[in-house]
Amino acid sequence: MNQQQQLFIYTYGYRPEETELFHLETRAFFGEDSNQPFIISPIEIHPDRSPFMRERLEVLFEGQQLSDILEQAEQLELNNQSFKVKFLKTNDLKGSSKIDYNEQRDIERQLGMAIEGEADMRAPDLEFGIITLGGHWYFGHYIKSKAQWLDHMHKPKSYSIALSTRVARAVTNIAVPDPNEIKVIDPCCGIGTVLVEALSMDIDIVGRDINHFVVRGTRENLKHFNMETDVVCGDISDVRDHYDVAILDMPYNHFSHATEENQYELLREARRIADKVVIVSVGDIDHMLDQIGFTIVDRCTTRKGNFVRHIIVCI
Repeated sequence: MNQQQQLFIYTYGYRPEETELFHLETRAFFGEDSNQPFIISPIEIHPDRSPFMRERLEVLFEGQQLSDILEQAEQLELNNQSFKVKFLKTNDLKGSSKIDYNEQRDIERQLGMAIEGEADMRAPDLEFGIITLGGHWYFGHYIKSKAQWLDHMHKPKSYSIALSTRVARAVTNIAVPDPNEIKVIDPCCGIGTVLVEALSMDIDIVGRDINHFVVRGTRENLKHFNMETDVVCGDISDVRDHYDVAILDMPYNHFSHATEENQYELLREARRIADKVVIVSVGDIDHMLDQIGFTIVDRCTTRKGNFVRHIIVCI
């Protein structure tokens, strides 16, 4: 391993109907895909961000064999901090090579004996992890995702047609993989599902919706989670500021009387106000995107039963 390059290992879990969405989020974060439930990358992402990430290992050292890890673990200096070691279940071992539960606990004990310091299984100062992938062993700082998006499912105001918190969080990550100095707008914010996810990840986002009843619900939801941002009742055509990214969940079904002409204008205005637009649509809008001059750089679909949503990344 190149000692100058920090590596992170992420493990994942996702439902079959979320497969494409998972892959699109992975490409947005890391610029590459993974057909495995894990990815190794020099890019640092906090596991709380993704609805699919289970945990992250910040690699301190690696070895060809477990004995290499044990030898290096003896050199750790914890400065009187307590610790815990966790064996990550996700790996690429097959058949008889799989490590069973008892072996996993034994490996944790061996590492606990090798590390000079006080082990604490309940509330350690430091948590370490160990994983085997591709014939290598990796050891490092361990973080488990808190899945904070689960708390956001319980909003005072919600609509059955709104994006689920999982999809909204993934779409937000696809739109804004790195929030640093990025200004974002959700011009059809509905009851604020995307706003809540974005604000919980410290993304600089504002909201807007043409329906004043909906805007009232959005504000109530944000207040419930102690979140603040500008939420304006108004048409997208009234927007005068320019944004790095727009997240546009296209209006549909009986809550909207949008014609194709209305949708076209909405898309055209989104292109006017933002450099990058991530669109959520339940129908085929490729012909409109082409006419407006968008370039589609990535896309996927996500399903809930027979209900299909298209997630389209445009510039």
